[in-house]
Amino acid sequence: MLCHISAARRGPLIWLLPFLWTLAFGLWGLSRQDSVWRDEAATWQVAGRSTGEIWDMLGNVDAVHGLYYLLMHALFEVFGAGTTTLRLPSVVAVAAAASCVALIGRRLAGPWAGLGGGLALGLLPAVQFYLQEGRPYALVAAGAGLSTLLLVSLLGPEPARPGRRVWPRWTAYGMTVLVCALLNWLSLLVLPAHAVTLWWVRARRGVWLRWTAYGAGAVAGALPLVLFSRGQSDQVSWIPPLTWHMLIGPGILLAIGALCARADRPGRARLSAAAVGLPLLAVPQLGLIGISLVQPLFLDRYVLFSMVGLALLLGAALGAAVRACAPRFPRARRLVVPGVVGVAVLALLPVELGKRAPASRVDDVLSVAGEVARLKRDGDAVLFVPAARRDTALVSPGAFTGLADIALASTPAASGTLKGEEADPARIRAELLGQRRVLLVTDAAKVAKAPSAERDKAKAAVLRERFTVVEDRQVRGRRVTVYERLG
Repeated sequence: MLCHISAARRGPLIWLLPFLWTLAFGLWGLSRQDSVWRDEAATWQVAGRSTGEIWDMLGNVDAVHGLYYLLMHALFEVFGAGTTTLRLPSVVAVAAAASCVALIGRRLAGPWAGLGGGLALGLLPAVQFYLQEGRPYALVAAGAGLSTLLLVSLLGPEPARPGRRVWPRWTAYGMTVLVCALLNWLSLLVLPAHAVTLWWVRARRGVWLRWTAYGAGAVAGALPLVLFSRGQSDQVSWIPPLTWHMLIGPGILLAIGALCARADRPGRARLSAAAVGLPLLAVPQLGLIGISLVQPLFLDRYVLFSMVGLALLLGAALGAAVRACAPRFPRARRLVVPGVVGVAVLALLPVELGKRAPASRVDDVLSVAGEVARLKRDGDAVLFVPAARRDTALVSPGAFTGLADIALASTPAASGTLKGEEADPARIRAELLGQRRVLLVTDAAKVAKAPSAERDKAKAAVLRERFTVVEDRQVRGRRVTVYERLG
């Protein structure tokens, strides 16, 4: 079918095929063998709370993801909790982003560029990871694709019809940027990327004024969240400082993007795929690097939306390859895009299979819950080290029925936190000394860190001194150990 798409190059297939392709790609192995890792577990357990409980929690922690949590709460209420409900929004979002890439590419570099870029987006390794992730980053990528598509439609390439109103599209542009910022305010880096595009194409003064007004409106709307979430910066204190080896990945991506941009033969003052895609790829990456020099924040997921720019550039390069083949191989040119995409699928097969396996994530909160259900006895106590590993019980409460969480002083919902509030070390020690059998849920040995909190040190000391190990199971990055009292 792909070989005959050129006959419908002005039809909906240019954007519909990438949407369906990416959707199918995302649905493949969506459950990841019924595994959920710690980041997704945060979404799962917060989405299961009431709206009031979520609002209370956002005042203490994770305000930066507040809009996403409320969205997922609504979906869980309607469709029920499960891996499909958890991940399907990300699949649909990346599929929508692929359609945006296709429409931008067709407009700027021709139908084959649009089709190639749209099909390429879901194949990028970073995108494949977050394509099936119950977190907001894919939704931000879709918003970046839509805002870029709107900007391109406002810039040309053809002049607007006389009397045609442009304010609805500018309003949609500003609202899209704002919603993305409320999902993750680092997505505001899309604005300087778009500013570079405006500079590149020598946009008219009127365009600059409108972009500044609507962009400033989006920033102003997101500013309260930015300022408030800065007070919760301890959440990202675990991110390591920027090092040279962390720049290798962005460097490779920028090099690939630059090579693809050359294939597009960009010209100054010409709206092209390079003028749109290269800033969208480079500016967020470089901006996050600059921010990380002040405060460590360098995680690729924060600028996942920059992959929309890379996909657009890849599509432009494929479009250039089709044009190069046309004079000498007019029939073979139709095989360039489907052929390259097919080869890419086969070449990336190990990546595709790996991203859909539980081992692609650091742990699995559901598998260890199953071990707890098999090992527990009524009247047993349970401990979590660190306390964040309580997410296993929050996502699978049934597996912990009958177990006493002796360290917990206030539940996560009641305390407005992600993991709850634990008692002081002395109280934990006293409670633990009164138990005959204890299940300890922690990280597997290969990823576990030495206890740092005084509460966790107290738990470990009592277990070491007064208990002996009778069972020890490790599965998918988590560990459950059964202790019995000595004597």
